[in-house]
Amino acid sequence: MDYQHLADQIKEWAIELGFQKVGICDIDLSAHEPQLQKSIDAGLYGDMDWMARHGMMRARPAELLPGTIRVISARMDYLPPDAQFASNLSDKTQAYISRYALGRDYHKLIRNQLKKLGKKIEQEVGEFGYRPFVDTAPILERPLAQKAGLGWAGKHSLLLDKETGSWFFLGELLIDLPLPIDKPSDNECGKCTACITSCPTQAIIADGVVDARRCISYLTIEFDGIIPEEFRKPMGNRIYGCDDCQLVCPWNRHADLTEQTDFHRREALSNADLVSLFGWSESEFLQKMEGSAIRRIGHIQWLRNLSIAMGNAPYSSNIILALESRLGLDDNLDVHLNWAISQQKAQTPILDKKVDSRNQRLIRVIEKGLPRDA
Repeated sequence: MDYQHLADQIKEWAIELGFQKVGICDIDLSAHEPQLQKSIDAGLYGDMDWMARHGMMRARPAELLPGTIRVISARMDYLPPDAQFASNLSDKTQAYISRYALGRDYHKLIRNQLKKLGKKIEQEVGEFGYRPFVDTAPILERPLAQKAGLGWAGKHSLLLDKETGSWFFLGELLIDLPLPIDKPSDNECGKCTACITSCPTQAIIADGVVDARRCISYLTIEFDGIIPEEFRKPMGNRIYGCDDCQLVCPWNRHADLTEQTDFHRREALSNADLVSLFGWSESEFLQKMEGSAIRRIGHIQWLRNLSIAMGNAPYSSNIILALESRLGLDDNLDVHLNWAISQQKAQTPILDKKVDSRNQRLIRVIEKGLPRDA
């Protein structure tokens, strides 16, 4: 069999299925095992106990699918049109939601496309071993993607590509075919530290190392407990995830808009007013967020995140009334509601139109872009 020809075909098929870039790599991730174990031992994954539970399996794809010798790594862009970065960050009465979560949940879509790719290969070569993965499986997808030539791990730990930045999802197809491998990507971050210095909670503790316990994405999505008070003010109006490290990255001025309409902003989030979102009942939340990644955090955590943003918003008697109306619903939620109420009452009842200096810098970056050597 001409495996080079097959590899070229696979990449063509993947593009036809909606992926923007595809690469192939071997499965040797042994060089990443020491840092993975170090991070687990240091507790950098917070309450995500599955990281320790699966341990080194993440660096050993063949333990997920015996017989695996290659990984097809694929990228799908998700940046929606009308992303509204500046307006959502500057208007503290509006909720900021990470741009990957504005549309439909990406897991099922990408997994289905990877399964279709596997079936296309099967039609060509006959029965073979393959299995698709998208984010939820214990696998180090970013190191695999770098080995496959899709980009490099930036200092914020996300994958970066010179042509399109970091606004994309990754998916993998594990296979047992000896396809030729692609050239790994080189790290192009240089001396730039924009992502490190811009992180609101200083969660990036070393190049490529994030302490999840300090990360707003972790705190608003994976963590369902009481958010430490030291992080509540820095969270600002970010209620689901945080894009700050991507917003300041010079490479993201090259980003392409997604071709997938499923990733466009859903109608329910077109008005991201904090009080309006906070007013959703549990049934409304579940209905409006059906098919969204946001749905999995549940209504109470949704209210918790919103309450912190409302505490950080300019003074409003309507905000105070809304917060008070939810007291007694849940003990953990009450902690955040009472904090937000106290923050509101401590303000002078005049609409504060100031934007903090860090957000001003983010907005300048978004509107003008940073020079490549920033």
